[in-house]
Amino acid sequence: MTNSWAVWLRDWDTQPFQLATKTGWDAFVNAPARPRPPDLSLAELRAMNDDERADCDEARHVWNANPPTIRTPQMEHAFELMDQVLASARRDGDRLRGAVVIDAQPGQGKTTIATGYAKRLHRQQYRRYGPRTTDGHQRLPVAYVPLTADVTLKGLNRQILRFYGHPTAQAASTTDLTRAVVDCATSCETKLIIIDEVHFVNLRVRNGLDVSNHFKGLANQIPATFVFVGVGLTEKRFLDEGLVGEERAMAQTSRRTTRCTVPAFSITSDAGMRAWTLMLDRLEAHLHLAAHQPGNLATHARLLHERTQGRIASLTTLIDRACYRTIRDGSEALDADILQQVSVDHAAEQARRSA
Repeated sequence: MTNSWAVWLRDWDTQPFQLATKTGWDAFVNAPARPRPPDLSLAELRAMNDDERADCDEARHVWNANPPTIRTPQMEHAFELMDQVLASARRDGDRLRGAVVIDAQPGQGKTTIATGYAKRLHRQQYRRYGPRTTDGHQRLPVAYVPLTADVTLKGLNRQILRFYGHPTAQAASTTDLTRAVVDCATSCETKLIIIDEVHFVNLRVRNGLDVSNHFKGLANQIPATFVFVGVGLTEKRFLDEGLVGEERAMAQTSRRTTRCTVPAFSITSDAGMRAWTLMLDRLEAHLHLAAHQPGNLATHARLLHERTQGRIASLTTLIDRACYRTIRDGSEALDADILQQVSVDHAAEQARRSA
């Protein structure tokens, strides 16, 4: 007899998306939604043989670990702001476009917001214009480029070209690499370029200043909108190009760029509590547990906020791990004890202890 849970795992196990390449990005954009595994009662679970139960539990671990992207108020605000900035992208190619900086602390969903917006834009461009440009090149509406520590000018160019699959020569000059970047982005009619992990750009050293200036040069040459994503970019003076005092007024990045913050959820107001509990309800609707009762997460809204400080990454980690524990111990329901005891990230634990 076929084990349907093993079949589900073969078809829908964890997807190893590599967003930093065009093939990986395309797989992410076009990946079909996972079908929800069949809901089961406790009696049906207990009637399974050992292999089937193990496969069933593993399938539900995969499912519970991959909640849907929820359009939180923070995401709605960010999408609206990027829509406004992208409206200027309709300018002719000889006119400068604005940029966006998504600047927030860790665990606030910055990359999820940027990639979610880019995914929507990518699909819109394909629907309207098709997969090929008028010159016959592959259309790549979005380029996603995560930076690495101590990024250099050449390293940045090679990282961008890696996304496009361009065979860069190791000995190529910076000028040649830059020319290739501009050619790729223009030929593929790229409309949005996401530069993630921008906090790795160290503006206190020459390499960092060169990279910052290079961003401005690319923005002048490529008819695309740049979205920069990072942690504490205001404090790192990214928008001010590392300038201080009166020189800050000379920073072009600050004039060209719109800053988007992503605050944590707050429950000190009625509106904040409503937004928090609504998100909990949406996350709860995704869960696959045999004995969980709807509304249980909202009942523990204050506990969940205390444990996560309203940060979406900490919350999804806590719920994922709590689901794993309750499936393993056979209780199949989340309660205050499990939500209290399950381990979360170090930052959330430290913040909770110091509160």
